[in-house]
Order: sequence, then C-alpha cells, then structure tokens
Amino acid sequence: MSKTAIITGAGQGIGEAAAYRLAQDGFAIAVADINEKTAPKVAQNLREQGYQAQAYIVDVADRDAVFDLVDQAVADLGKLAVFVNNAGEAFIDPIIDSDPEQISHLLDVNLKGTFWGIQAAAKRFKQQGNGGRIINAASLAGVEASALQSAYSASKFGIRGLTQSAAKELAADQITVNAYNPGIVRTPLRDAIDEKTSKLKGLSVAEQQANCLTEIGLGREGVPADVAEVIAWFVSPSAAYITGQSLLVDGGMKFH
Repeated sequence: MSKTAIITGAGQGIGEAAAYRLAQDGFAIAVADINEKTAPKVAQNLREQGYQAQAYIVDVADRDAVFDLVDQAVADLGKLAVFVNNAGEAFIDPIIDSDPEQISHLLDVNLKGTFWGIQAAAKRFKQQGNGGRIINAASLAGVEASALQSAYSASKFGIRGLTQSAAKELAADQITVNAYNPGIVRTPLRDAIDEKTSKLKGLSVAEQQANCLTEIGLGREGVPADVAEVIAWFVSPSAAYITGQSLLVDGGMKFH
C-alpha cells in the first residue's frame, strides 16, 4: 500500500492545492473536510487523474472524529507519512463586537483542531516507529496580528507556539512539526474576509483588495499553489532536518 498524506480542509483552497501537489509526489491522499460536497469531488478528480485518493467527512473540532480519521485513512490507503492540519475558519469583526459563540467555535476548529490532529498523527507515527511529518496552517496574522481578526490572530499565534512545543517533544521519535504562514492568498475564505472588511471600512471590495496589494512586495496576491509548494517541501527529503519552524508565504509582506 502507498504512503498516505491526510490533509484537513482539503475540499477547497490551499488544502485542495496541497492534495494535488502531494499526489504528484506519490502520496495517497486522504481528502478530509467538513463539506460533504467538495471533499468527494476533489477525491474523485484525483482518482480520475490516476492518483490514489479517498474522501473523509470530518469536523476537526471533534477530537474523536480526528482520531477515527487517522485510523480509517490508514486502513483504506496505507501507512501514514504526512498529516497536514490545514482546516480553519475566520471571521471579521471589531474585538468589542465579536460574538462569544463565534470565538469559541473558531478556537475549537483552528487551535483545538490542530491540537487533535497533532495528537492523532503523533500517536500513529509512534506506533509505526519510523517518524513522520506534521504540517500546521498558521498565518501572517499569527506573526503580526491583524485588526478586526482578534480571534483568528489569537488562534494562529497559538498554532505557532503549539508547533514549536510539539516539535520539541516529538523530535526524539523523528517526527518533524512545522507550519506555514500564508499572507493574502486568493481562496473562498479570503473572498469572505475581503467582503466583510470592505463593509466595515466603507470601501468597495475592489478598493479593499487594491489597498492590500500595496503591502505585498512581489506585487501580486498569492494563489493556493504557492502555499502547496511550501507544504510539499516540508514533507520532502530536503526538509528532513527542519522542525519547529513557521515559514511566511506572503510575497514579502512581513519579515521576521
């Protein structure tokens, strides 16, 4: 059986791009997503292109569901090699107006969901006994916090810290843990962010996007494939000596 890469939030955006990119590198892909329509579609498209893939409907905020995902994907596709904690959500609101239920749900998905993914993957890697790769989705907003995204920024700062802690604990088992920090990447989630932000600022969506573009050194927004290439590098033999790191993928918006 094949080496398996589980990617959460793989039904669209960065997760979908990562699924196609890692399939090209020979991984069997577990396309995990809460969306019952997009995940099967991505898996089907991968199979039609000759790759091995299976869809799994999972809410990463549910710890038991994440552990079940690992068990089922390994049974269906083969030995776990990579776990990408890509699933996440965001909402835009002033901090004093942020809804408590929205905050709790976002932290459950983004921060706790990543925690459960690390736990489930690490447990399986330890059982297999030959290491593995865990990749987490942080954000530019987890390097320098964003206005109107207090809960999101808090979750992404937390993921960066969680990445470092896990890397230190799991290194003895040859399990590397790294994170990617996207900047402005054109995805459905980014579309929603731009729409809400423009309303709060009294701008058109086009004006909001143009303002953001001036902050990008390379002069263009990112696309999901830009981030997928970083994920592919993190899981490649070339990155075998890299752990505990979070890499900005933002076209030169921020340096640290």
